[in-house]
Amino acid sequence: MKIVIIGDGKVGNALTRRLAKEGHSLTVIDSSPDALRNAMNVADILTINGNGAAMSIQLEAGVDKADLLIAVTSTDEMNLFCCLTAKKLGAKHTIARVRNPEYSEQLFLMQKELGLSMTVNPEQSAAREISRILRFPSALKIDTFAQGRAEIIEIKINEGNPLDGMPIWSLQQKYTVKVLICAVQRDEEVYIPSGDFVLRAGDKLSMTAFPADAVRFCKSIGVFKQKIETVMIVGGGKITYYLTRLLDQMGMEVKIIEINKERCRYLADALPDARIIHGDGTDQDLLLEEGIEHTDAFVAITDNDEENLLVSMYATSKNVEKTITKINRTSLIEVLGGMGIDSVVSPKNLISDKIVRYVRAMQNSYDISSMETLHRMVNNKVEALEFIIKDEIPGLTGKKLMELKIRPNTLIGCITRHGRVIIPGGATTIEKDDSVIIVTTNEGINNLTDILEK
Repeated sequence: MKIVIIGDGKVGNALTRRLAKEGHSLTVIDSSPDALRNAMNVADILTINGNGAAMSIQLEAGVDKADLLIAVTSTDEMNLFCCLTAKKLGAKHTIARVRNPEYSEQLFLMQKELGLSMTVNPEQSAAREISRILRFPSALKIDTFAQGRAEIIEIKINEGNPLDGMPIWSLQQKYTVKVLICAVQRDEEVYIPSGDFVLRAGDKLSMTAFPADAVRFCKSIGVFKQKIETVMIVGGGKITYYLTRLLDQMGMEVKIIEINKERCRYLADALPDARIIHGDGTDQDLLLEEGIEHTDAFVAITDNDEENLLVSMYATSKNVEKTITKINRTSLIEVLGGMGIDSVVSPKNLISDKIVRYVRAMQNSYDISSMETLHRMVNNKVEALEFIIKDEIPGLTGKKLMELKIRPNTLIGCITRHGRVIIPGGATTIEKDDSVIIVTTNEGINNLTDILEK
């Protein structure tokens, strides 16, 4: 597909890497020559230096023949104008990043008039992910599928855990709960495990289970954490605004520490149920004074990755039960596991996942199995993909899973049928209208038939 990306910041760069790797023809437009040089170092792409909203620049980039234009500059209005211009020139699809909370409601009404295929909001997506983790604090990460009916939950096995040394096949027998281990991270290696795989202390497990079974299982193996009631947030940006509104609905008490006085005033007016503290969230004395040792959860979501890392490590040292850290730099994400920081949220990765999912769906719009959801898990080394089966698939539907020749390192993690979640076994079948979740380390799975050995 021919794709034009306007804006090569954090999100734009992440998209360039992902889409170039998937073999698309990319053109990147940015007003900064330095940003474009970085983009060229990432992949073999065409770059254009200039104003992405200008018709002449868009025509030079071939927007009139583009399958998709993605506008992810730092300004919402610029992104909307870029998409409006592109649609008039003939671009088939347009996606705009829009972050301002004041635009969210009217955009839903105006999306068709503006010719937008989709809008993305990294901060709102990050807030939703954090709220899911706080809802079930035993999890390091939660990915949702089938419109929220199915989940993949990540937990960690610490020293002394009863799962240490246990083969996966024995879990259901010992704990009498229906749990399917989809992926295991051990140090830097990632496994899609078979039943004979033996778990070890330090492993991170990604699993599917019914919600009640997930709770019982976590309690049985000693990783269950009590419900979160109080949350301390360092950083008062857009993620904090969206997150606090979600936590208010969940009945949690929220305290926000923000260094900018004007931003504090805005948050105090916009979030009347939260307690707003004007101060430096990296000041340990202030954190102690505000009761960090007695809070149930600590969330570090400033614009500085290093600050988030440092204050999260401090919260962990004070035995805060649940710590969540916003990190955008991939190099930092990969080393956090050894620092006692397990729950990490990356807004740019969330949005690149969403857009890549949309691109794959465009490619397969006429297939009988269409992709609905895509999540990258385990430090981006595993993909979890959800497919909707629109019609019968010869050689796949109606057959027992044990009869299918599925590619190595690929697992069917969950099936949703008529609103009912099925944790699959060997005798389970895939049927028309099912939602099927695939977990894999293989690349290039764009439709459900790709999971079968050729």
